[in-house]
Amino acid sequence: MTAEQVCVVGGGLAGIASAVRLLDAGHRVTLVEARAALGGATYSFRRGDLMVDTGQHVFLRCYQQYRELLDRLGSADRAAVQDGFAVPIVRIGVPPHVLASNRRLPAPAHLLPALLRYRPLRLGQRLAAVRAAAALRRIEPDDPAADRVSFGAWLAAHGQDAPTVARLWELICVAALNAPPERASLALAARVFRTGLLDRADAADIGRPTAPLAELHGAPATALLRQRGATVRTGVRVQAISPEGGRFQVSGDGVQLTADGVVLAVPHPQAARLVPAQAAPDRARWARLGAAPIVNVHVHYEQRVTELEFAAGLDTPVQWVFDRTPAGGSGQYLVVSISAAEQVLSVRANDLVRTYLAALAELFPAARRARVRDAFVTREPRATFRQEPGSRTARPPARTRTPGLALAGAWTDTGWPDTMEGAVRSGQHAADVVLAHLGSTSNPPPGTGMTEWSEGISRLSRPGPGDDERSEEMR
Repeated sequence: MTAEQVCVVGGGLAGIASAVRLLDAGHRVTLVEARAALGGATYSFRRGDLMVDTGQHVFLRCYQQYRELLDRLGSADRAAVQDGFAVPIVRIGVPPHVLASNRRLPAPAHLLPALLRYRPLRLGQRLAAVRAAAALRRIEPDDPAADRVSFGAWLAAHGQDAPTVARLWELICVAALNAPPERASLALAARVFRTGLLDRADAADIGRPTAPLAELHGAPATALLRQRGATVRTGVRVQAISPEGGRFQVSGDGVQLTADGVVLAVPHPQAARLVPAQAAPDRARWARLGAAPIVNVHVHYEQRVTELEFAAGLDTPVQWVFDRTPAGGSGQYLVVSISAAEQVLSVRANDLVRTYLAALAELFPAARRARVRDAFVTREPRATFRQEPGSRTARPPARTRTPGLALAGAWTDTGWPDTMEGAVRSGQHAADVVLAHLGSTSNPPPGTGMTEWSEGISRLSRPGPGDDERSEEMR
């Protein structure tokens, strides 16, 4: 029997994860991507002798599905993961303070030393933070009521004063959710803090790419998919997806194909334009997800100015700074990442460079004497959706009303924040929806038991709740 043809529209992490899952199940796959290379938002470009990433993407040890995808792509060795959660905190005129867990203690006690010794807070504030962390562990991330509350309001109700929020909770919240606590969903914050910091002693170990993102995702994904027999077409923009007689016509500039199933793995504005009206009659609500920006300031010094691989800043415009000096490269290449960057998104590049050169010089005295080889700005106006209270009601499940057509992307209802882990999980869920429609039972993914794989497909095949409801299996 000839395997069914499935078209994956979009070559970001969600689309790559979907394509791998579909190939594992024995289907013919065509992946179509509008950009010149795969990788989606995690791409790189060349500037002089540097390969520049569009954003400073980090991950945690608990990003299980993302890390397994790196293994499948053969690029796991291009990322490094800490042996224990440790974040250097830098302030002007003060030696760095390392916020670190103690993995010898069971969770959540492994964080007690870090909180009780956290020098930027007074003792009373540290004790209040410990009590709030214990209370946060009781928040259920999938509780709809938690999604309607802001993390900032919850922190205030649990005894966290403004300095504690700014010097502790905001440090992680802004980086993880691209929003300050007062504009972040409590449910998503609970997912970050519980899954990443509170439930397992090693979950929050930070992983960082040690190679350009193009070498971590896009290039190895293209090689793997083609090696497995998939058709990968880049530089091709899909303009319409039309259900016809139980199949789909996918058409656009340079593409015209018929598919038995489709995974639509593009950002929500494009998905709302491409999805057939009958498949998602409520697609207009996706617009409520909006967009939140991230801005990066890149500085290439002639000399090294710090020995830190990365750090978080307090009482400085520098939120997070990363050393991205390539192996064997000269000087030092630092990138300042500014999340929740609405206020600086439209600031002129020269003004941003001037501000952050001064800020880096205050934090790292050696930068005052170092010659700047190059400095520039990259902007991601739509880096994530707005992960604000109530946002989950606008996030659709993978399954649409048209059998065989599924949605993927970190913006869909994964229950996770807009992260690389959320993107990979969404792609896998969308592939499972299509596989359930096609009745696939062959070739489970490596590392997945046949019984588990078959039961998962069976669950997705059963009649579910109403089309507008979100079943647990679809998250």
